[in-house]
Amino acid sequence: MSFAGTYELQSHENFETFMKAIGLPDDLIQIGKDIKSVTQIEQNGNHFVVTVTTGPKVLRNEFNIGEETELETLTEEKIRSTVNIVDGKLVVKLKSVTSVTELSGDLLINVMTVKDIVYKRVSKKVA
Repeated sequence: MSFAGTYELQSHENFETFMKAIGLPDDLIQIGKDIKSVTQIEQNGNHFVVTVTTGPKVLRNEFNIGEETELETLTEEKIRSTVNIVDGKLVVKLKSVTSVTELSGDLLINVMTVKDIVYKRVSKKVA
């Protein structure tokens, strides 16, 4: 399954609660809640480059499935972790946050969980 493509955020649930729980400052939460982010995924076999652009903020992570690598989090912290494919979904644990990304037709669905707080992002493929 290829995740490659460009996806534009269509909706998200629990944004503010989740961002507060992971320690994002209130001013950045207010800025980020109304900005439509764009996710670009390049995939060559098990090699991925994921770039998420939210306004002026660009978060870029490059990794190989099943290999430990350094990943940047939403709070700009760099953490060593391993991205795996489980049941066709990209799964990674970054400290207390678990992220699961899956494709459903032309939708990219990303669910991030910290403790009992679930943040869901739904993005639609635009290219």
